[in-house]
Amino acid sequence: MKILLAVDGSDYTKRMLAYLAAHDEWLGDRHEYTVLNTVTPVPARAASVIDRDTLKSYYADTSEAVFKSIRTFFKKQGIAAEFVGKVGHAPELIAKTADAGKYDLLVMGSHGHGTLGNLVMGSVATKVLSACKTPVLLIR
Repeated sequence: MKILLAVDGSDYTKRMLAYLAAHDEWLGDRHEYTVLNTVTPVPARAASVIDRDTLKSYYADTSEAVFKSIRTFFKKQGIAAEFVGKVGHAPELIAKTADAGKYDLLVMGSHGHGTLGNLVMGSVATKVLSACKTPVLLIR
């Protein structure tokens, strides 16, 4: 199975990894894993005065900070994974990556605000669910 893991380095990402580790059917060499982190772009006005290489380095470093503990997790499990950092609006990028990559499953953590919380605050998970054709496993 081809699995995309959307991560942001939060406690919800840690819960998602703990869930995967506790369920043997989700981890193992029979699956192919891609770990995706999205970074919010620097506003255009600010980006226009920052050197392009500096900006690229900032985006890469931001994703790598999230990936560091997840790389350790996969190494301890003895599982290979591809790590991809992208810049843009998280819900759109996650849904587009899942659909374009023809993943069998998208796994992500969720804050679990509930219906009222999502209505007031919105939710990356809710937006991904509405935009994504790939099956999604939300871990709360």
